[in-house]
Amino acid sequence: MKKIALWTTLTSLFIIPFLALYVPDGMFFPFITGKNFGFRILVEIAFSAWLLLAFFDRKYRPQFSWVLVPYVFFVAWLFVADMLAVNAHKALWSNFERMDGWVTLIHVFLFFVVAGSVLSAEKLWRKWWLTFVGASFLVCMHAVFQLIGRLQINQGGVRLDATLGNAEYLAGYLLFAIAMNVWLIIKTVHNAWLRNALYALALLQLVILFQTGTRGTLIALVVAAGLGSLLWFVKAGKKGRTIALSIMAVLVVLVGGLYALRGTAVVTESPNLHRLASTFALKKELGTRLTIWGMALEGVQERPVTGWGQEGFNYVFNQYYRPSLYAQEAWFDRAHNLFIDWLIAGGIPALLFFVLLLATAFYALYRNDEYTLAERVVLITALIAYCVQGLVVFDNLLTYIPLAAILAMAHAGRARPVGFLTRLPEMKDETLTIVTSVGVVALTVVLIWSVNVPTIRAGYNIINAMTPTNDAKARLGYFKAAYANGGFASQEVTEQLLQFATAIAASDQVTGEQKSEVAHYAVEKIAEQINKAPNDARLRMQYAVLLRTYGQYPGAYVESARAAQLSPNKQSILFEQGIERLQAGNAKAATEFFTKAYELDTSNPVAASYSAAGYLFQGDVATGKALLQNAFGTTTVNQDILIYAYYEIKDWKDLILALELKSREDGDAKSAFQLAAAYSQAGMNGTAEQIIIKAMAEHPDAKDQGNALLKQLHGGK
Repeated sequence: MKKIALWTTLTSLFIIPFLALYVPDGMFFPFITGKNFGFRILVEIAFSAWLLLAFFDRKYRPQFSWVLVPYVFFVAWLFVADMLAVNAHKALWSNFERMDGWVTLIHVFLFFVVAGSVLSAEKLWRKWWLTFVGASFLVCMHAVFQLIGRLQINQGGVRLDATLGNAEYLAGYLLFAIAMNVWLIIKTVHNAWLRNALYALALLQLVILFQTGTRGTLIALVVAAGLGSLLWFVKAGKKGRTIALSIMAVLVVLVGGLYALRGTAVVTESPNLHRLASTFALKKELGTRLTIWGMALEGVQERPVTGWGQEGFNYVFNQYYRPSLYAQEAWFDRAHNLFIDWLIAGGIPALLFFVLLLATAFYALYRNDEYTLAERVVLITALIAYCVQGLVVFDNLLTYIPLAAILAMAHAGRARPVGFLTRLPEMKDETLTIVTSVGVVALTVVLIWSVNVPTIRAGYNIINAMTPTNDAKARLGYFKAAYANGGFASQEVTEQLLQFATAIAASDQVTGEQKSEVAHYAVEKIAEQINKAPNDARLRMQYAVLLRTYGQYPGAYVESARAAQLSPNKQSILFEQGIERLQAGNAKAATEFFTKAYELDTSNPVAASYSAAGYLFQGDVATGKALLQNAFGTTTVNQDILIYAYYEIKDWKDLILALELKSREDGDAKSAFQLAAAYSQAGMNGTAEQIIIKAMAEHPDAKDQGNALLKQLHGGK
């Protein structure tokens, strides 16, 4: 039984590095959920098997170190903070998009405990890290195929994201992979083949890291390499100092060369080089981050002790929102600084415990005589790189895992047995062994089922519900099944349900009875969700949009007003309030909301468009066009609200000009058909026909729609 428990533990631990490759089809947020559910299940199995090991053999029992102490306090305090959070359920369980929260935190901690015990006792750290960097090779090869155009970049653009689905996630993962690759090179003295393979892999990792275009990680690598070289220079002998100086010289040449060439074609014509060179404009590049951090610190002042709970930054972002952020993401859920994120999540105590954890790890690694000086410097450098990167990004599972592994190495290197645990007898009785083993296995099955399976099933049901089809009843059935599965998915299920209900409102493929059934169910579920999270401005606004879509304007007014109370400076909420009044026939009230949004930040072109449109809807064309001229230098602007306004006031000239611009910029059949309709309204059917025929030739998939429009032009013939 002991051997089974040991091999179960080791198998689980050695599978974990390959989770970086796991992207299951048909799951909601597949790049996130597959890896996280896989990690949780593997940790639950490994932890259960380790418990049996600890009963069988004293050497696997928990040991004490000063790295362990702040880690325990950190996890414990976050549990308290999450239970006292604005949204405790979300703080504990997170959501599909992030899969963070306390549940992930405790699983990472258990991985730390099990790995620190078993891999250290079996002296398997080198093999585990070889597995980790081996998995990184497969990730890099996926990225290579993206680079040469054989595989699609998931986020679009040119920044590689491989099997992680996000360039920044890939960069953070590779930062650890590169560091531990160097560590393995140092440890691989007598195997020339493996050593050369690791050198080649390190070069590949560096190339892929550069191709992610993630400036924060690249800067972290340079800074950490510089500081690591400095530490090596101070502590090493003559040969070591020469190596350290060489590394520092290379770094200076690379950074200096990039700075010197920042304005040349070599840099500007390379998207990633240009992106990296733009970092030298520090104030400009950090502007958004500094604004967000300032908002975060205001939130800390409100809840300095327990914070807002994990996944609580969105409340801070909405409450202290600054209008200059409109061009950025509409709903930030991270401060993009891991230290501030922990400060928000658990207040000042959480940040102190986290910093103390890192400090004790630095010290433990530095004092660990089991490793050579070079090995210790590399491990310390890896933590430095993590901290520097963390100043501008946030954690995810693929940084949590290698971080916890390094912390486990630091813990194991300075750990000592706990007296009362060593004195407990080892389990020898056969009957007791069987009973205990069966009990642990049963507990593991229950744990895996309760923590993971319902939400996994809910995720598959969400995907089925989101699949485009005219069968509204079937899609609604999948939504109901997703709710029935339970788990932590209810908010995201609700958000997707609202989008579905809103989308089918204008569909001529869905019966009125089906629309009514979907709308009533959506209203019921959003009300339930708001009862759970009454201070979520995003939920309130989504509810308002749903009510407006179905013509329930009084209810929409109430919900959008509540959203505005929770986030008074958010332009998107003011736009929603204005659209509600506009669709209800009150253009004057709509203009007031649009103009209020514009006055919050007059440099915002979208807000200028809304404000100008409000005046056009009122009939005050002169004021509206004057505002556009002042904001854009022209009245020809590609904004849907303006296009709608020009149509309503029958300004065919400006409507055509705006739609021509839209058609050029969007380049799709829809905008071309809109332009054709505008020419038709202006009495120029010949031009409209030419546009439709051209659009059908350029977009064969829109041929049926184009023929229908041609038929309309010809009077139904």
